[in-house]
Order: sequence, then C-alpha cells, then structure tokens
Amino acid sequence: MWTLSQIIGMGMLSVLSIVDIQFRKVPVEILAAANLAVLVYQIMFQREDLWLVLGGVAVGLVFLGISWASRQKMGYGDSWAILILGIFLGLWGVLEVLAAAFLLLTLVSVVLLARKRMSRRLSVPFYPFLAAGYLISVWEGGYV
Repeated sequence: MWTLSQIIGMGMLSVLSIVDIQFRKVPVEILAAANLAVLVYQIMFQREDLWLVLGGVAVGLVFLGISWASRQKMGYGDSWAILILGIFLGLWGVLEVLAAAFLLLTLVSVVLLARKRMSRRLSVPFYPFLAAGYLISVWEGGYV
C-alpha cells in the first residue's frame, strides 16, 4: 500500500520527468521548493536516522561533483534531484532508486545502440529513469 509521502514523491518525479523530456531543463524554483519540503518532512517526521540522511546527502553531493567535473554531461538538475531523494529516502533508499534507474538507463541505451539510434551526442533525460527507479523501489517494497 502506498503512503501519502510515496504518492507525493512519485507525483513530483512524474511531473519533473515530463518537464525534463519537453524542455531538457528543470526550473530551479521547483527544485528549491522540493528541497525545502523534504527537509521539513525529515525534521517533522524523522523518517530516517540522521546518519542515513547524511549518507543520502553525501550521495547527492557526489553526483553534484560529477556534474561539475563533467561540465554538466549529467546536469545539475539531475544531481540536485538525487540530493533531494537522498534527504527524503536516506542512504539505502537513494542507492536502491539509483540502482534501478541506472539499470533501466543501461537497458534503454543497449536497445538504442542496437538499433543504431544512439550516438555520442545524444542526451537522454534522466528524470524519467529516476521516476521509474522510484516506482520499482516502491513496488518491490524496498527501502523507499
């Protein structure tokens, strides 16, 4: 059974996926509001242990560093979403979502390569894969 927080999280990821597909950019205002909302959520409900939340934050910071080092080959918006998920889900939850997201991204990439529809210049929006990874994680009843 889905909890209200899981429904809200899935709704936000779904909307941001559509925005990412259409515009290839997610508004900073939405990310800032989501960041504030998950901080308030964690403070109010203390759903995760502080150390697990800090571990989730560390994962997000690593991805922000990757965005910076790669000159946004993976955009800051994608990495900021991972940071938000890290605060919301904690270390193990965000790693579970990322594992599912990267597995799906790999499968799609293999299909695109096999059909010769992918090149080095092709950029793929990552939010839909985060949303799908979150959905799989909730469905499987994991840490999310």
